[in-house]
Amino acid sequence: MPFDGSEHMSEVSAAPERLYAKREAVHPQLVHGKYRFTKWLVLFATLGVYYFLPWLRWPRAAHEPQQAVLVDFEGARLYFFNIEIWPDEFYLVTGILVLSALALFFVTSVWGRLWCGYACPQTVWTDLFIAVERMVEGDRNKRLQLAKKPWTADKILKKVTKHSLWLLIAMATGGAWVLYFHDAPTVISKFFVGQAPASSYLFVGVLTFTTYSLAGLMREQVCTYMCPWPRIQGAMTDDKTFAVGYYALRGEPRGKHKKGQDWSELGDCIDCHACVTACPMGIDIRDGDQLECINCGLCVDACDTMMKKVGLPKGLIAYGADYRDVKDPKARRRWPQIIRPRTLFYAGVTILASAIMLFGLTGRSSLEFGVERDRAPAFTRLSDGSIRNAITARVLNKQSETHPFTIEIDGPEGLTTAAVGYEIEDGQIHFDVAPDKQIRLRIFLTMPKGEGDGDEITVTLTDDVTGETSSESLGFLGGSRR
Repeated sequence: MPFDGSEHMSEVSAAPERLYAKREAVHPQLVHGKYRFTKWLVLFATLGVYYFLPWLRWPRAAHEPQQAVLVDFEGARLYFFNIEIWPDEFYLVTGILVLSALALFFVTSVWGRLWCGYACPQTVWTDLFIAVERMVEGDRNKRLQLAKKPWTADKILKKVTKHSLWLLIAMATGGAWVLYFHDAPTVISKFFVGQAPASSYLFVGVLTFTTYSLAGLMREQVCTYMCPWPRIQGAMTDDKTFAVGYYALRGEPRGKHKKGQDWSELGDCIDCHACVTACPMGIDIRDGDQLECINCGLCVDACDTMMKKVGLPKGLIAYGADYRDVKDPKARRRWPQIIRPRTLFYAGVTILASAIMLFGLTGRSSLEFGVERDRAPAFTRLSDGSIRNAITARVLNKQSETHPFTIEIDGPEGLTTAAVGYEIEDGQIHFDVAPDKQIRLRIFLTMPKGEGDGDEITVTLTDDVTGETSSESLGFLGGSRR
């Protein structure tokens, strides 16, 4: 019977091609050195700020919250120490975000993914979770051995302990986030008895799940596949960017070295893989620039330790911008070239944005004033033929104390004014506004018959304590010129 290939095709169909390789868990080796020490400092500093900042008290008026940093949805404002941002001033928050982005662009153009390696929340919490894992299961070799062992009582105990600690950290992360939106002592006292707002439980649950999943289970996959920053940063770096790299001209050809052997035919890299086992992303820095590299510098610490052991100069792997073309470690540039067109542009835009933000902060008003005229009807003709316009003045006192205010109305000759509920003396209305409160004043403007059509009327508000003023102008409607 002739062969028609159908049997072979059926075998191929039965075994579909795998398009994605199964993830291999990364178990980084603990290393010691200046970069690892710096990462510990950043970790404790950032987590300390995040977890404890909501508990910091700040003196304010009796009716205001005493929390230093608080997003107060109920009171419709944001507190940041002595700065109070109202909803109409949210452009200041936008400005802070813009400044943060520009600062990140500048840092990236000079040092590459320094943010990713040290201060990114994903990096910080992943470092913390790895530290917990190391504390429970041991360092890299012990974790690898444990992964291969059958499920004994000891292995189950270690796994349950590790994941329980991860969940506690994740819950603390979600709980700390909620404290930025409610008074910390109050919401904590209510949370564990089921009396906190429903949104608190929702966000604690969401952030517990995301922190546990991203920092505990996914780790380097978040940086490689989910985060857009590795792909964006390519537009901000150049050949002068100070990034972690392997000095191949010095290290190659790599090979194992034994005591007493001739090293003249080999480079300084002893192919010990210490840099690979230390990498939290599981990559080999010797393969060149890679999307996954977060510039954390742990491979530098690992390599320097090995170079010291074999009596070779440090810096085979190091921060630099010339690691492709330099062989002599003494010739390597030790500091980044900060002043260049790209960095000057980012610095200039950052300074400009900072100046705009500073102007916005210093020019903030402690009051808000607006005048609205009635639209239906736009004017009223009275029985004696005179014309009356009705307006509403809105005054918001942003101070923390009650302030007296004065409204003065200037207009054409013959203009008379009246205010509902207030006496007018010499064209002025005097009244008080409580702190963080808004009042509306109903004011009537009247002109004699046949006069005032289109004439400008100015309404001026004055804070009698600070002297701050604000004015609004409008045209009188309904009069007919002779």
